[in-house]
Amino acid sequence: MAHRFRHALALALSVATVLATAACSIGAPVTRAARTDEITVWVMQDDFSAATIDAINTRFRAQTGAEVHVQTQPWDGIATKLMTALATSNPPDVIDIGNTKVLEFARTGALLDLSAQREELAHGGTWLDGLEQPMTYDGGLYAAPAFGAARTVIYNRRMWREAGITTPPTTYDKLCGDLDRVQRAHAGDADFSALYLPGQNWFAGLQFLWDAGASPAELRDGQWTATLGSPNGIAGLQAWASFQNRYSSKASRTADTLIPDQAQLLGQQKTSAIIWNASAVTKAVASNPQLSADDFGAFPMPSVSGDGQQPTMMSGSGWAVATRSAAPSLALAWISIATSPAVERAWIVEHDGWLPNTRELTAEYLASGKLSAVQRGFFEAAMHSRSTPNAPGWATIEADGSLKELFSKAALDPSKAQDIADAFDERTDAVLSEAQEEL
Repeated sequence: MAHRFRHALALALSVATVLATAACSIGAPVTRAARTDEITVWVMQDDFSAATIDAINTRFRAQTGAEVHVQTQPWDGIATKLMTALATSNPPDVIDIGNTKVLEFARTGALLDLSAQREELAHGGTWLDGLEQPMTYDGGLYAAPAFGAARTVIYNRRMWREAGITTPPTTYDKLCGDLDRVQRAHAGDADFSALYLPGQNWFAGLQFLWDAGASPAELRDGQWTATLGSPNGIAGLQAWASFQNRYSSKASRTADTLIPDQAQLLGQQKTSAIIWNASAVTKAVASNPQLSADDFGAFPMPSVSGDGQQPTMMSGSGWAVATRSAAPSLALAWISIATSPAVERAWIVEHDGWLPNTRELTAEYLASGKLSAVQRGFFEAAMHSRSTPNAPGWATIEADGSLKELFSKAALDPSKAQDIADAFDERTDAVLSEAQEEL
């Protein structure tokens, strides 16, 4: 899981670069007889275990009699490699693609519209919002959600118990009160943060914007427009800065999530909590042999308004079909198996450790009593998930450092939130406008 997230922003930039130089459209499917005896599936490295793919293939062979050729793809250079392959007359039939990357390939005509198969691929369920939203484009569905990964507050249960806290907070006021108690318990450690929150952690920053009813960009009259400078946007940005300044070290206001590594700080007990994905628990335990996974818990970040929880940004992957596939019916049959509740339960969740693709399965696990203290927090967060703006050009905003700069600057000087937001809007409008003109 950690490997996958390390490559996310690098891939965003490479996708934006490749598609900027690609043809406007890959074009219509190549006319030829449909292939009925085999398909090729591209799977990204570390997304799925070999056992999970084998389980899907076994079911597929039994159902169709066709063969499957699986090719595991490394992350380095994948944007160029995928775009090149999709433009040929013999592309891979099924593609494992990140949820926020679907738009950039769908808009070139490289992916098949799966709208007519939505009900079949969802198996009567309702996909998680943060997975489905970015897999749609111009009213069409271009990938079927496979798995999700959310971000929550991850905390050291042992440290919180020592401060007299025995249950995770469900309101913002209770969270602040708990963090104040933890901070007082470590008042003698000048380097300690009750909740370490790097200023460049834009994933967490977006939650505060959404919680305030804002978004960095919105679709208005058919055009994507930057909207951070709105009153709600400023309120969200200031709420982010206030929380960050109150509970994280002064030095963290300009810090990235990896320098210093926030998961290692959690393991070294230089902080009692962070806001990140589940890979942080594994890394924290690895950095401190005196800790185990049972020493940690997780819970959704409560809403500043006091009502419910903040939306969490959902990462994940989906299964897409190449427009030029010679075996689209077989490809859809394979994806239908891969997204089925049986595979989701046994393999996606219980074997590979991802979040399932539907609200129904997520609720099923929450009611099951099977989840650990860490898992439960992530499943709860997934029920209120969002995705970044599904706008042409947004990948550039993620990749060029604009979001890191936005939240870091706000943490450094909350009094300049309006100026910071206006500068971000100006940059975002320029990028989105150029991308939309190319359509």
